Amino acid sequence: MLISMDAEELAARWRERLESWAIPDKIMAKAPADPWSHSPERFGTRTDRALAEPDDGPTMTRLSEALPDKGTLLDVGSGPGAASLPLHERIGHLYAVDTSASMLEGLTARADKLGVPVTTVVGRWPDVAHRVPVADVSISAHVVYNVPDLADFLRALDRCTQGRVVLELPHRHPMSWMTPLWQHFHGVDRPVRPIAEDCVALAAALGYPVRVEEREAPLERFTSLEELATSACRRVCLDPARAEEVAATVLELGMWPVPRDRWVTIWWDSPRR
Repeated sequence: MLISMDAEELAARWRERLESWAIPDKIMAKAPADPWSHSPERFGTRTDRALAEPDDGPTMTRLSEALPDKGTLLDVGSGPGAASLPLHERIGHLYAVDTSASMLEGLTARADKLGVPVTTVVGRWPDVAHRVPVADVSISAHVVYNVPDLADFLRALDRCTQGRVVLELPHRHPMSWMTPLWQHFHGVDRPVRPIAEDCVALAAALGYPVRVEEREAPLERFTSLEELATSACRRVCLDPARAEEVAATVLELGMWPVPRDRWVTIWWDSPRR
């Protein structure tokens, strides 16, 4: 598939906007921990909750209605499996791709307990796309804001899917809620874009018959102010010992409780179907 000039421009714009989220070097140099890292334990808890309390939102609905009984499902950026394992009764084989081996270990352990045959691939999509077969349905949930080359990412996802491609992402960058903290502690303004509409526009420009659904996120971002403060210290490059100060600042700035995200489901059926 050739990329149109419009798609090329949109892809370049996505990359530029995503790169604008880079943390200034002088702040990164003093960061006590990697501000972009993710906790396998936190993601594992979310997966266990998704298994215990099945979600009937648009993402699961669009996956379930398109996945044949005992069909093959590709989960790109799978983490421990929150977006795929809730469909365990329908899955004939799960192909899970993630850059984190520990996340995939968590997925494998849960898949084994659920009786789901699984093949895991450690690596970045689309670099490892050649290592998975074409699947009936694919899902990539809460991943695209980590993807600079989004056009290549989407094209590979479509090539590896003979049925339906489903994406889920928050309407705004997942770090957007911390903008007041960046301003308060570092005097740094954070970007506004990219947003979900930018992903939709690019997918449409690539020629995919995209459909879009939006809803309020089913989960609170944090269960306590203390949990928020601990996370914010890492994300905003502050010493963990400042957690109480961060919590007080959050209250002072009127940031608690954190409003729920808007989650967007983007999907299309492959012309090959």
